[in-house]
Amino acid sequence: MRLLLIEDDLPIAKALAEGLTNAGISVDHLDRAETAESALSLTAYDLLIVDLELPGMSGLELIRRLRHLQIALPVLILTARDALEDRVQGLDTGADDYLVKPFLLPELLARIRALVRRSQAAASSELVSGSLRLHLDLRTATLDNAPLELTGREWDVLQHLMLIAPKVLSKQKLAESLGNWDNELSPNAVEIYISRLRNKLVGAGVTIRTVRGVGYRLEPN
Repeated sequence: MRLLLIEDDLPIAKALAEGLTNAGISVDHLDRAETAESALSLTAYDLLIVDLELPGMSGLELIRRLRHLQIALPVLILTARDALEDRVQGLDTGADDYLVKPFLLPELLARIRALVRRSQAAASSELVSGSLRLHLDLRTATLDNAPLELTGREWDVLQHLMLIAPKVLSKQKLAESLGNWDNELSPNAVEIYISRLRNKLVGAGVTIRTVRGVGYRLEPN
């Protein structure tokens, strides 16, 4: 899972990023809302966390712009504003959830998981290719109706390939989706995950083809 955090309070942002990273979530951080649209156009995120009180464009204005552009990315407002009218305005503008500072990390993690599950379920609860099935709500996989054991990273790689199939997924895009700005995956690491998945997909009726100089494509055998 990869999310974009927009928070101008650097100590809070650093602590948040550390806590989320320790929970297995990749985090990219911006301190201004003006650069968010560019970041969202370049990277596939699962969730946006945004503060309301930001220098320049407010978090509320950013949400309004994203919804006007029909960007359906789940949005969680994280703010010190605790008035009822602020909550109502934030949700009515297009946010999916609203959490008031101070908060406990376990609650934030639970809300993140719920928002991402809801978003994935809305798009599709299952991805199917040949005899391979990915169950998005459970983050599990089956091959010929038997459980397929995957690591978290392997599952993420397979999900990205299945979502974009039959198009080619570039190696760079895949590395960006799995890493973060401060700790991008190396091309060698991506190749290792692809190699492991190929071995596990023997007999699935699909394979991961290398498109030389571009990336990878999931296609029928």
